[in-house]
Amino acid sequence: MNTSPENAAAGQPHRFDPAGGCPHADNARLLARGAVTPVVLPGDVQGMAVLGHDALKEFLAHPDVAKNAQHFAALQAGEIADGWPLKTFATVQGMTTADGADHRRLRSLMGKAFTARRVAELQPRITDLTTQLLDGLDKAAAAGDGVADLRRHFALPLPMGVICELLGVDAEYHDRLHHLSNQIVATDIGPEEAMAANKEMVEVLGAVAAARAASPGDDLTTALIAAREENGDKLSPHELLGTLMLTIIAGHETTLNLITNAVRALCTHREQLALAKSGEVTWADVVEETLRWDSPVSYFPFRYPTRDLTLDGTVIPQGTPVLAGYSAAGRDKQAHGPDADRFDITRDQTTTRHLSLGHGAHFCMGAPLARMEATIALEQLFSRFPGLDLAVPEPELPRHASFVGNSVQQLPVRLRDARP
Repeated sequence: MNTSPENAAAGQPHRFDPAGGCPHADNARLLARGAVTPVVLPGDVQGMAVLGHDALKEFLAHPDVAKNAQHFAALQAGEIADGWPLKTFATVQGMTTADGADHRRLRSLMGKAFTARRVAELQPRITDLTTQLLDGLDKAAAAGDGVADLRRHFALPLPMGVICELLGVDAEYHDRLHHLSNQIVATDIGPEEAMAANKEMVEVLGAVAAARAASPGDDLTTALIAAREENGDKLSPHELLGTLMLTIIAGHETTLNLITNAVRALCTHREQLALAKSGEVTWADVVEETLRWDSPVSYFPFRYPTRDLTLDGTVIPQGTPVLAGYSAAGRDKQAHGPDADRFDITRDQTTTRHLSLGHGAHFCMGAPLARMEATIALEQLFSRFPGLDLAVPEPELPRHASFVGNSVQQLPVRLRDARP
């Protein structure tokens, strides 16, 4: 993100930098102005962002806030171009863009396939896959003079492998699906690239769905195809593809960022890492503090007020596209205390829970899976490589080209302490 202090002080709308970057300095400036702020999205689209913790919690569960793009005034007026980089977030058909009874129907169908039992049964497989990937990370480091990209060799293939196995997606599609997911969440992408990425994503997922329809298996895609409500409702073809797209993107991009951000945080806060390795603090606590302190998602699109809505003293006009500012809310000092900027895995989060996995009817259905994956990944990683550290200074790590996802593009690490 990129806002000059002068503009912030003058109260000018915050203009998001499509190239992304670290959000925290801008978040602090914006929070000093208030919990709700006007923003300018790519393409000079006017919007708002809710970034204070209490305001965001109220907004996420507000009965007069919708997710369906029929409430997006500028889109309905024909003012949003087809290649707008954020359009997929508004128009994809699935749980994240549905309201009321439609949302409950889709969530119910998904819930029948994505059960707590199915998630719990994944634990041994996640543990085995983690071990295999750590073997591969060790080999990559041996071939790279002791240094390997942890994001590429470990943080990415773990959640991608798990979600694709859950969905019944063959391994041949994994790399392509990650590339397309990356383009869909990018905010610096051009119109032609954006439309091409969406078109190819639909084609790939269409092939996956066709394969599962022709040869059903014990997987989520087969279950989604077969799932029906008591009155006979089932996912339409567009809803099926939209649900698969959202599940793949949310099921690996966020957990990928969570693991990456946790390793970055621990490597730059060695005293905190020592507490976790000693068992004084649980790895689950590390995951929760990472979710708060460096949320995997910075600003998530979109919600729309169905009437003019006053939030924390600021009016959000009806039909405005609103971003949920998770990374800002996680460091809101009014909610998390004067030391909210400090990474502290001993922090008591029972009084003020972070919102990084959502709140209200749209709370992340995959939250238990993400937490399980990250906890297992971190515990095994630092158990096997207790001397693991960053191979380059943290400020030099290249950031995501997006103000939606919040992480770095690579995470080169040295697996063993090279100090004498």
